[in-house]
Amino acid sequence: QVQLVESGGGWVQAVGSLRLFCAACGRSFSSYTVGWFRQTPGKEREFVAAIIWSAASTDYADAVKGRFTISRTISRDNAKNTVYLQMNSLKPEDTARYYCAATPRGVTGPYAWWGQGTQVTVSS
Repeated sequence: QVQLVESGGGWVQAVGSLRLFCAACGRSFSSYTVGWFRQTPGKEREFVAAIIWSAASTDYADAVKGRFTISRTISRDNAKNTVYLQMNSLKPEDTARYYCAATPRGVTGPYAWWGQGTQVTVSS
């Protein structure tokens, strides 16, 4: 069981920036791929970005390439291992609830563990 906690969401005007954080409570991400997904009411959840922890290789949805960056910090204290999603040049269509997820598989998952999400609202 992997418990994920997201933070960093909020409200921002278009072309602004936000940084989201994802932490795994009490354990390391070292064997996992960590992804960010987003969902708006009435729509399916969609992939945003992912990072393979051990290799630091990344993947992005076309809609966010060049604007979003996923990265990680590694700490000897597993509780401080964190995945970030830096979101720049935000657009109103980026408004969604953003979820962090983890899988022992590759970028395509399936993702077995999910956080509760953090809301991002971008105003025009």
